[in-house]
Amino acid sequence: MPQQPNFDLVSAHRHFAVDCFNRAWDLMDKPQRTTEEDEQMILLGLASLWHWTQRPDCTLTNQSVGFWQTSRIYAMLGQVENARRYGQLCLEACRGEGILPFYLGYAYEALARAEMVAGNREKMADFLQKASQVTERMSDPEEKKQLLDDLSTIR
Repeated sequence: MPQQPNFDLVSAHRHFAVDCFNRAWDLMDKPQRTTEEDEQMILLGLASLWHWTQRPDCTLTNQSVGFWQTSRIYAMLGQVENARRYGQLCLEACRGEGILPFYLGYAYEALARAEMVAGNREKMADFLQKASQVTERMSDPEEKKQLLDDLSTIR
């Protein structure tokens, strides 16, 4: 039987979910990374996602963001199958009730990026089109611009 920790577990998950996400993001933004930093980026992304799933306030939106970040990390590292897998998990989370179009658009962005890395132009174009269609339902102009800017990096 597992022992109860002598600290607030919910607070710990809250802390590590955010901290690991931000640290992974810092590595994602780094123009040049070492092999060790690439591995850290993967571990941080997965740790963030896991800690989110352990939080009682974790929503499908939170999960979709974690799946998206993990997919992006794997795409950046050329790991197509993992990028696809987490992109698909992101899309599945975005099909839940109450998910805003912004997050659905990013699910398609993740899948398009994975297909770009795979060299599959047809699937990439299909996902880009779906993401573009989602932008038509977005009401926040800043979120729409952010998504469109990210989509423009996929070629």
